[in-house]
Amino acid sequence: MNINIKLFYFYMLLFFVQQLPAQERAASTTNIERTTAQLRNSPSEKVWVIAHRGDWRNAPENSVQAIKNCISMGVDMVEIDVQLTKDGKAVLMHDSTIDRTTTGKGRVGDWTLDGLKNLFLKDGLGIATSHRIPTLEEALLSCKGHILVNIDKGFELFPICYATAKSTGTLDQIVLKANKSYEEIKEKLGKGFEEVSFMPIINMNSSNAKVLLDNHLRNYKPIAVEFTINKGQEDVLKRFQELREQGINVWVNSLWPKQNAGHDDEIAVNDPSIYDWFLENHINMIQTDRPALLIKYLKSKKQNP
Repeated sequence: MNINIKLFYFYMLLFFVQQLPAQERAASTTNIERTTAQLRNSPSEKVWVIAHRGDWRNAPENSVQAIKNCISMGVDMVEIDVQLTKDGKAVLMHDSTIDRTTTGKGRVGDWTLDGLKNLFLKDGLGIATSHRIPTLEEALLSCKGHILVNIDKGFELFPICYATAKSTGTLDQIVLKANKSYEEIKEKLGKGFEEVSFMPIINMNSSNAKVLLDNHLRNYKPIAVEFTINKGQEDVLKRFQELREQGINVWVNSLWPKQNAGHDDEIAVNDPSIYDWFLENHINMIQTDRPALLIKYLKSKKQNP
């Protein structure tokens, strides 16, 4: 083979090898852009898996590892909780106190970030691990380009959550929610309302649930509506199909029986067909404590998890 041809192939090979990392990054960006587009467009075939507090059965809840586990298993969205420290730093923590989930005691608001960083997170059995309490910034950076994020309790801390998402370049991946009227939400979020993905929470146990829902739908098209529905409230299921036909995602938690008319994760452990109820009733966003089980079920139904 001519020496010039050999050199040509050598440099071509070198070029493609050098391009691989950039291509991988581009593919990752494309994937998350596709996911955020699906969030807004609400394709009929998409069923979303949302992991409650991350993969907390295999890592401490609200830990970076719990988030990474979700990314690895193909979860669409991870739900995290945010609390504020004494020095005004946003950290991942569900409770207002740290007793249950860390090796420390007291209120999150009574600790500085430096103090909290000396503690260790506990697992689901209350055993101390090697994992530390992450800041919201650390959590969002671990999610960047990989997975959507539902920040629970983020509504009340919106300025901090917004600034952190903006600085980490993850604003498009964030979903906020609140059980508030449209007017309260618009006033709280201000101009940020146009920049974030927001969904109202409608608790059907509330006497003004239908009024609250209609108020939202009159004023804007939410990316999703989260419903809490108990037994005896099945009449609301008729609204789910209507919302889906309008391109609005319908979110129902499979966490506890009172949130889903008795169709919850713990029953699904022994009988995964319990999840049929969600699909039959046009529910396409499911927040679960059993993400691996739900993904396996959806694959068996040839649904896109």
